[in-house]
Amino acid sequence: MGSIKSGLFISLDGVIESPETWHFQYFNDEMGAAVGELMAGNDATLIGRTTYDEFAAYWPSADPNDPMTATMNDARKYVVSDSLTEATWKNTTVISGDVAAQLTELKKDTRLGTTGSAQLVSWMLEQGLVDELHLLVHPIVVGKGKKLFGDGETVPLKLVSATTFSTGVQHLVYAPAAD
Repeated sequence: MGSIKSGLFISLDGVIESPETWHFQYFNDEMGAAVGELMAGNDATLIGRTTYDEFAAYWPSADPNDPMTATMNDARKYVVSDSLTEATWKNTTVISGDVAAQLTELKKDTRLGTTGSAQLVSWMLEQGLVDELHLLVHPIVVGKGKKLFGDGETVPLKLVSATTFSTGVQHLVYAPAAD
């Protein structure tokens, strides 16, 4: 059986934008293990158009000696976009049109993991498509930037687990709340 698991780095004030400017001082082996475990459980990566553009510009020409390069390039990937007509990054399929129906069908037998793609994650939460939401909450107030949650639908969730790393980062895992 498949699923959709979404993982995001997020600040205390809800900012998810530009984590490279505030995240790395908190990254340690504990967080690396959590992120690695989340990625290892996936059959494919699900991303939005903005994340696709960023990743597709970087990973195909990234350092071939970095093991993450092969992982990212060889993985099966799905990009959700109504404007992208052709995916040039290896092993990428474009999902457009009735995205909710396609993702519902795809997740019947595929374990999908999102990386970044906050707009897509927010939309999927509202559609009831996310099975697990992993938030790596960093103990920092960024003060400005794109936030994960803006105006939208109310989405009840239940806390499944909470782990605090030695850096103060909390790994919070949520699932849809029972009706």
